[in-house]
Amino acid sequence: MRLPAAHCVLLLVGTCAVTMTALADEAAGVVKTVKGQVRIERAGGDLSAAIGNEVFGNDRIVTGPQSSVGITLRDTTQLSAGAETVLELNKFAFDTTTHAGVIDASVKRGSLAVISGKLAKANPDAVRFSTPTTTLGVRGTAFIIDVGGNGEKAHWTRPCHSPR
Repeated sequence: MRLPAAHCVLLLVGTCAVTMTALADEAAGVVKTVKGQVRIERAGGDLSAAIGNEVFGNDRIVTGPQSSVGITLRDTTQLSAGAETVLELNKFAFDTTTHAGVIDASVKRGSLAVISGKLAKANPDAVRFSTPTTTLGVRGTAFIIDVGGNGEKAHWTRPCHSPR
């Protein structure tokens, strides 16, 4: 028995939606470094960040005074948040086979250094970092975002290249 083309399309779309939902439920990354007071806020409650803690899409990471946190996402993107930073991981999904997915994060206050990973290299349009007044598209590079009380600055740096 052959399925009509419309049924095949619906089956394919449904499978893709289920796959992306499953990817979104996986951990976005892991805490690699912690200095001082760092809190992870999520729907199930807050916890003090510790090395090895998983972070998920929809988590909010808050650093205290003289504190910092380093997080490596599953696509190898590296995030380093400085003192008194509020970082929201609005959405994260990554397929390790196809490198498809999305990173959507917001820096509400403080500073964030980013070294982009596999997702930005494979699909730059799928990576977005926002501040209260700006949205940055990432094109496979390293950059720093600094959101302060007296305004906002965004700094971009060139990617680091190893000598050949």
